Amino acid sequence: MRWLADECVDAALVSRLRGAGHDTLYVAEIASGATDAEVLRQARSDSRLLLTEDKDFGDLLFRLKLAVPGVVLLRLRPEQYLRKWARLEAAVEQFGDRLLGRYLVIEETRFRSRPLLKSIRGGHR
Repeated sequence: MRWLADECVDAALVSRLRGAGHDTLYVAEIASGATDAEVLRQARSDSRLLLTEDKDFGDLLFRLKLAVPGVVLLRLRPEQYLRKWARLEAAVEQFGDRLLGRYLVIEETRFRSRPLLKSIRGGHR
């Protein structure tokens, strides 16, 4: 999968994604300090799923109806690094390409998924 990991995502989690063979760009490495809108534009222009821990992206996506390939929001406590990786890995296994066009919230014991109002799947509108 192609990911854009937001700056708030732990670098160790980004390393795990890369180690598992995912094509992952990390905002902290390529555009440190970028605004949320700039991060969404980057995800859109690169056709990447956005991985974040910032729930403000949901507001931007649904209120402003911005188009992106998909968003995965991690909603676990910061110190739960290993649990975050396990839950993200389970979400990728369960949803796979169906992450595209969706806003997925990863919680401790469940996944909540809903279609994006506008999305770009595979780089197309």
